[in-house]
Amino acid sequence: MTTADPAVADLLARGELTVRGRIRDASNAALYCAVALDGREAACVYKPVAGERPLWDFPDGNLARREVAAYRVSEATGWGLVPPTVLRDGPYGEGMCQLWIEVAAEADAPDLLALVDAEEPEPGWKAIGFAEVGEGRTALLVHADDERLRRLAVLDAVINNADRKGGHLLPTADGRLHGIDHGVTFHVEDKLRTLLWGWAGEPLTGEALDILKALRGALEPDGHLTASLADLLTPAEVDATRARVEALLTSGRHPEPGGEWPAIPWPPV
Repeated sequence: MTTADPAVADLLARGELTVRGRIRDASNAALYCAVALDGREAACVYKPVAGERPLWDFPDGNLARREVAAYRVSEATGWGLVPPTVLRDGPYGEGMCQLWIEVAAEADAPDLLALVDAEEPEPGWKAIGFAEVGEGRTALLVHADDERLRRLAVLDAVINNADRKGGHLLPTADGRLHGIDHGVTFHVEDKLRTLLWGWAGEPLTGEALDILKALRGALEPDGHLTASLADLLTPAEVDATRARVEALLTSGRHPEPGGEWPAIPWPPV
């Protein structure tokens, strides 16, 4: 099965979940599980709503729904950037269930982020900003000038991702890139926090503009994406998503930091 296989979502939604362990560095309860159905089996991550930590700026108990909403928007773009994700009951109640992504071996994985002792990035890299590295020294934090990251930057702008860290980027052996951990998304206020600021203010690609035009149609009041998000987000959050798409199309450029919210998540990785 591939991540684009419709059978994957069915397996995640209806299969029997067996907890194998806990992902301890996650900020909310995240369980590594096996899911099995009719002779098919896969590894997955199950995040029960009961294990979500309250946040001051997001309503309690709906981070799982936002993760599913991010997947549905990703699928609407056709880019397939978010692993298959469903909302379902599990051993600890309702939660998000997402296909486990096997990351490429370190020797085969592309370099996506780096700290360099320079004032400007080298060709093939985009500057994020300067970071303190100890003893009063600073280094330039950069990310790869990679079309997969650029697509993810556009998706993050649409879903208003408040937590795009380096550890949420999963390159695979087949050359694909997945983004994970989308619980703090879709806020009605501008909360975009990301390491992917390298294209800030630059013109969007023609591909991105075409995708955004398609999203605009899908997010019309009677659009299929609006209907798909209705059980996951509030009407105001769907309206805000529509407005972000329209703003991107109007400007024709990648967004820039707004200044009212920290632009880079902490810790960045």
